[in-house]
Amino acid sequence: MSVKLNNPLFEKLGMKYPIIQGGMAWAGTGHLAGAVSEAGGLGIIGTGYWKADKVREEIRRAREVTDKPFGVNVMLLSRHIREVFDVIIEEGVKVVATGAGDPSPFIEELHSHDILVIPVVPSVGLAKMMEKKGVDAVVAEGMESGGHIGMLTTMTLVPQVVDALKIPVIAAGGIADGRGVAAAFMLGASGVQMGTRFLASEESEVHENFKNAVVKAKDIDTLVTGELMGNRARVLKTKMSKNFVKQERIEITKPKPDADAIEELENGSLRRAVLDGDKENGAFMAGQISGMITEIKPVAQILEDVWSQAEDLFN
Repeated sequence: MSVKLNNPLFEKLGMKYPIIQGGMAWAGTGHLAGAVSEAGGLGIIGTGYWKADKVREEIRRAREVTDKPFGVNVMLLSRHIREVFDVIIEEGVKVVATGAGDPSPFIEELHSHDILVIPVVPSVGLAKMMEKKGVDAVVAEGMESGGHIGMLTTMTLVPQVVDALKIPVIAAGGIADGRGVAAAFMLGASGVQMGTRFLASEESEVHENFKNAVVKAKDIDTLVTGELMGNRARVLKTKMSKNFVKQERIEITKPKPDADAIEELENGSLRRAVLDGDKENGAFMAGQISGMITEIKPVAQILEDVWSQAEDLFN
């Protein structure tokens, strides 16, 4: 099984492996993205709500590591969206991944600069709409993923999206080794996206407390915040996340739930986890696959091990 046979987009990008690194806000730095692309995958810088200057800085950091293509994940709800796209175009980035919104107002402009557009989708309906709008591929992400999630599992979502679309479908959610990659291909995916696995890499710049929390996690050590009041996100179980869920249950019983109180609890918590390793107040966004990750490895070894195992299963 080869990249060429399964996704011409990957061939265009010169990738050795059909594996994308998820664009994780704060965690998906230029250094990590550059390392993934240099090793044969496709690295993605996770911009979150960064301002344009920070995005430019991380793009240039990625170029210090690799001269191969990499991408930038854009949070479409960001108030800095226009400036961020200007930087992406100016810097000659080859791939834009999107989340939390509709990228259609920008697709034609991005395509005119030979930039591929690949949105993350949690449902068949949204995937079909994205194909109609002209995107180049979609990432069908199951709720096993870390961070903000939809309602469907990877096993149910991916084959339905594959059946509904003609463009390439990339599977995400609960994938950390070759068995997950092989399963994704059997479901019809053209490639996979992994996020949590790359958190626990040597090139990842998240705090050591974050890496160690992923490595030590068991299969039941994540929970979902925002189940009752919206904006669902999967995180590791910590004092902060447990308190978040408890507070949410209290607020939802009130005649007028205080959404601001919930938002204040969450505000800045991801940054505190990634940069400070704050075990008390940080939101350690990671997927259910954390229970399978038992050691920190170099990015190149992760990619080689994952793809080698997948190929063995097909041979």
